[in-house]
Amino acid sequence: MIPPSSSARAQAPPAQPLAAAWGPAAAASGLGSLLNGSRSRITVPPAGGAAWRLLDGSMPGVLEQQAREEKGTPWPQPLVSHYARYFRDGNRTEYEGLVAARQQRLTRAVVMALVPDAEQGPERGGGCSDVNALSGGWLDEVADGAHLLCEQSSWSWAAHDDVFSRAGEVVPDMSRPCLDLGAGEVAAQLAWIDHVLGDQLDARAPGVRKRIREETSRRVIRPFLERLDWHWLGLDGDVHNWNPWIHSNLIAAALFLEDDPRTQAQIVGRCIEGLDRFLASIPADGAIDEGFAYWWNGAGRALEGLALLEQATGGVLDANLPVVRELVAFPHRMHIGGTWFLNVADGPARAAQSLPWDMLHRWAVRLGDKDAASLAAGMIPGPPQAAAGLGRILHSLLNSTDPTNPMEPPLPPFTYLPSVQIMTARQAAGSPRGLFLAAKGGHNGEHHNHRDLGSVVVAVDGVPLLVDAGQPTYTARTFGPNRYGIRAMQSAWHSVPAPFGLEQGTGKEYAAEVLTAPAAGSPRLELALGGAYGLRPDQWIRSSGLDRDAGRISIGDRWDLPQVPEGGTPDVDITYLAAGTVTLGAGTATIMPGGIPGAGTGREAALRWEPASAVVLMDEWHLDDPLLADVWGAKLTRLRFRLPAGAGAGKHGAAGAFTLTVEATP
Repeated sequence: MIPPSSSARAQAPPAQPLAAAWGPAAAASGLGSLLNGSRSRITVPPAGGAAWRLLDGSMPGVLEQQAREEKGTPWPQPLVSHYARYFRDGNRTEYEGLVAARQQRLTRAVVMALVPDAEQGPERGGGCSDVNALSGGWLDEVADGAHLLCEQSSWSWAAHDDVFSRAGEVVPDMSRPCLDLGAGEVAAQLAWIDHVLGDQLDARAPGVRKRIREETSRRVIRPFLERLDWHWLGLDGDVHNWNPWIHSNLIAAALFLEDDPRTQAQIVGRCIEGLDRFLASIPADGAIDEGFAYWWNGAGRALEGLALLEQATGGVLDANLPVVRELVAFPHRMHIGGTWFLNVADGPARAAQSLPWDMLHRWAVRLGDKDAASLAAGMIPGPPQAAAGLGRILHSLLNSTDPTNPMEPPLPPFTYLPSVQIMTARQAAGSPRGLFLAAKGGHNGEHHNHRDLGSVVVAVDGVPLLVDAGQPTYTARTFGPNRYGIRAMQSAWHSVPAPFGLEQGTGKEYAAEVLTAPAAGSPRLELALGGAYGLRPDQWIRSSGLDRDAGRISIGDRWDLPQVPEGGTPDVDITYLAAGTVTLGAGTATIMPGGIPGAGTGREAALRWEPASAVVLMDEWHLDDPLLADVWGAKLTRLRFRLPAGAGAGKHGAAGAFTLTVEATP
């Protein structure tokens, strides 16, 4: 393992790490023989295997309860009117929510069919060790759900379909299927069903497996092989999280649903090329510019695909590579404490309950990364949830850790990822107690970008109090031309300055420059931020640091500004966004964690500033978005420290300085 403190010294990965490591074996011409008999080598076995019999009586309670309650009731039914809402009013959650509910019910039915004795209900008896034991009940539920997906007009999500922009229609064009995240998820779910329950479905509902193969070929396999214009392939150099997410799902589809060896090898070979483009885009320090939350649906998906490849080839395609080791280390480097993680871009600050920590744990153990393994083992939740997806649940059920022996997270004292200019530092190594500081530079052309250059996050005892709001509910506006009309994306609602009241610009050219890189013993990041506002970089400088001995965080701004630009104001605002309850005093403020869901009544953050003469404006943001409210509670509070830019600011420019200090109350 490369320790966090040395990540900046890691060598850059090869341009194509998989091609360099695997050579001709990873090409379609060499994969045919490697994949022969691959299904028997997958660690998740078909129904009736010894691994499933060991789960007798250990059915996840909540999952079982929900499965029994919904069995025999009408299935969720997404309609044209739901699909059309995205094109009419921008709402994407109604359609996607119904599709997700349908797929999650199917996932629960599969698990019930697999786990011994679930077929007979709470009184037990029976099991899935043979076809006769699975003669009805849950197998019928699985067949119904799988066939409903085959009948569903589109596997893609409306937000990704070009049918409206191309043809002015709001009904999916079945002659031109869209291969997006949703389509990949359905294909992988059906593939895992075929793998674990294929023989049983043949006996109970002959023809379902044939239909699954036909629909997967038409909607996913053929579009993948016949078209090279999918943006997520990354052929134009812009590689993002869709690439590993879809490619890894396609690997599962190829292994379990493609019976022609040549076509199977062709699909897998193309997927390896795609994953290679993703891995080649990862910087040497393993940073993900979309942050911790998107790590799971980007890097995490790549790790799942690589694990499948390794199993399918009997270990010939071994992914123990430097870039993989750095990716595995990223989550624990972003850990604040408890379920809180540093969030940037479109990411929530609290870890979702359905994350597959067992997947990260397996990789960490395999690579010998004790810190990553400790975090993952400690974060593995209770029973798996259907929202995780069928493939992830199957692995989770068979790879549980000992809940009676939880491990403590590593909570590293310092991390610096130079590729994204992110620093984290905590007061006490290995403990959430005390102060935590994160500071971010980067540029405003990052994936899922927010205008957040120079932003800081401050936590007390593992609870963020100066925060990044994170991801609101996605709508058509989220990824359209009016994205930065959304409050959560604006620099005005991040903990950053606003010279002359300006918003930060959008694009890679609006960037921070590192003036002083931090070190473990001196965690202070100094950034030139003028470029974020279209100014000369050194016209605004921010320094963010943690003094461990003094127990104090200092964020200092200094500026030397030109004359007021058109549309600007003669003042500067320095904004901080707070969660919890904020109380203003004379030259001081306190932030209490009260009101943050699950935060309890911990210690407060005490704020002081210089000059004390700054005018303090306080704005409350009442959260009506469920994603934001689930993380932060009823509101967030914006503190704006307003100062005159300086003498002569209206004509010749001005200089000034402002410092905020944060301490934890006793």
